[in-house]
Amino acid sequence: MKPQLLQALSLLLIPSVYGAPASRSNEGNPPLRGPQSLIGYSESNTITDKSTDEGIKYTLVPGQKDDADDGIYFDFETADNPQLIRGSTGGTDPGPRNEYYDRINSDKLAPPGTDEGQTINAQWPMGLSHNRLGKDGSGWARQENTVVMPDATRMAGVDMRLEAGGYRELHWHVAAEWSLVLNGSCRIQAVNENGETFVDDVSEGDVWFFPPGIPHSIQALDTGVEFLLVFDDGSFSEDNTFLASEVFAHQPKEVLAKDLGVPVAAFDDIPEDELYIFPGTPAPKDIQEQNVTTSSGQIKGYSYHFSEQPAHEVAGGSVKIIDPVSFPVANNFSAAVVTVKPGGMREIHWHPTSDEWTFFIKGAGRATLFSAPSTATTFDYRAGDVGYFPQSNSHYIENTGDGDLVFLEVLQADKFTDVALGQWIASNPRQIVQDTLNLSNKTISSLKTEKQYVVAGSSPTSIEN
Repeated sequence: MKPQLLQALSLLLIPSVYGAPASRSNEGNPPLRGPQSLIGYSESNTITDKSTDEGIKYTLVPGQKDDADDGIYFDFETADNPQLIRGSTGGTDPGPRNEYYDRINSDKLAPPGTDEGQTINAQWPMGLSHNRLGKDGSGWARQENTVVMPDATRMAGVDMRLEAGGYRELHWHVAAEWSLVLNGSCRIQAVNENGETFVDDVSEGDVWFFPPGIPHSIQALDTGVEFLLVFDDGSFSEDNTFLASEVFAHQPKEVLAKDLGVPVAAFDDIPEDELYIFPGTPAPKDIQEQNVTTSSGQIKGYSYHFSEQPAHEVAGGSVKIIDPVSFPVANNFSAAVVTVKPGGMREIHWHPTSDEWTFFIKGAGRATLFSAPSTATTFDYRAGDVGYFPQSNSHYIENTGDGDLVFLEVLQADKFTDVALGQWIASNPRQIVQDTLNLSNKTISSLKTEKQYVVAGSSPTSIEN
């Protein structure tokens, strides 16, 4: 048989790479794949003459045509089709695009001209974290760690909610746990390695700390509670804690009976699976009913009623600091709750001994992370977002909303410290500053040798045209 005839028969019997012969039911329907004649140049190729700008209608917000290095914040939330334009740079975007993300991340869409390259990803919205739901409507938990922020290696965080009466099961973990109560109230309990017991009720603004390996539990009071947990290991996962239910489930019952001095039948009804977050009997109003005292006595140092500490007022807002100087048991956790008034800014600073893990509690803000020698990226943050700024990398946090901005800074340090850009420059000999930065005498004279923490500013510009 001739080779040409064999090839023709094979095309009839074997499905082609570019689509099998059409069956009668598919007559007129194009095959799944096109012919090889579409590869590369052909005189029959057609090129569209439709402009990609056709139909794009937009309105620039105030300041959008100003010099890109001015870096003015753009509020795109109510803008008409925000575009990737800043000063003379950028251009239009015909799509596809996720306009919602563009609107709330204007400094990604149209970054300041002072940005350069790409730093680490210093932003993670907890709203994008997978939620772990508690049993029978008892609460939930979501976390941030190196799975979602690979460069946040020193600390990880968990946002947890317990409904009234809900428990975070008796447990312990390898990492140290530092917590800030975001709202509501709860009862916390622990027993340390010496057999000393601890119980306390904490409310919004209060802090607790449990060292590694110390077993503890948390139960929401009648108000319910939401709290933030920060751990001293960026790879920490809430899914890998040591739970009482799992400890009992994975010991031979004969061993449990021998260890606790009870019959094997005592364990017939222990949980078959972990509880983690679950509903429970409401805690008694009188905390003394749960104040177990052993021969070892009690320990009182695992909580700090930070809510009762007055804030230190500054020009642009306020600062509250808690660190081992005032809360010794948390020997490597230092933190500040910072409030920035509209138009104000947490001054440009860096932490010489620690990374900074930041949680945004209220409002909207932005920060530029600067990494040596010349990389800078600006990020926009909302309530519920996590920020992360590596050791000695400078940054500020500016209030970009029309209400107060409140956030938490956490360090792995035995004292809360930072270096402020303004104080550093102001504290140098004038001639050195002039020779280096070409600043005028008038400008240098206006600099402050005292740390400002938060500087005041004018309210954000209206987005109306």
